[in-house]
Amino acid sequence: MKTIKTKNMKTTKILTIIGVISFALLSFTILQEKEWVVPAKYETMKNPIAPKTDAAIGKSLYMKHCKSCHGKEGYGDGPKADEQKGDLGDFSSEEFQSQSDGALFYKTTFGRDDMPEFKKKLPDDEDRWLIINYMRTLKE
Repeated sequence: MKTIKTKNMKTTKILTIIGVISFALLSFTILQEKEWVVPAKYETMKNPIAPKTDAAIGKSLYMKHCKSCHGKEGYGDGPKADEQKGDLGDFSSEEFQSQSDGALFYKTTFGRDDMPEFKKKLPDDEDRWLIINYMRTLKE
């Protein structure tokens, strides 16, 4: 009887350890953001609008369409940020600023997950390029 009880306790311990490890691995996998792959065509795309051209328009468009999630200064702390599931990024960071203009254009145009597609809201490519120029001014 004692042998059966000991075996059951060992089995329970092993199953508990396996369960804890499985839960930890699953949590890590879920919490990890999937990489946002930008097609090469966009990665190398150049912004056709000079950085200071219509800067006030770029800022105005950002404040209207982006600020609610990304925040006034691009820290990802806008009033709707807590409703979003993913990392909203920090536009002032070196990591964000190191992305090509084409990559930002792609992400802004097509969106993903909680990031909406702006191709319909802002059908004029020029408007999205102006926003990208404004986002460049948010670096630290």
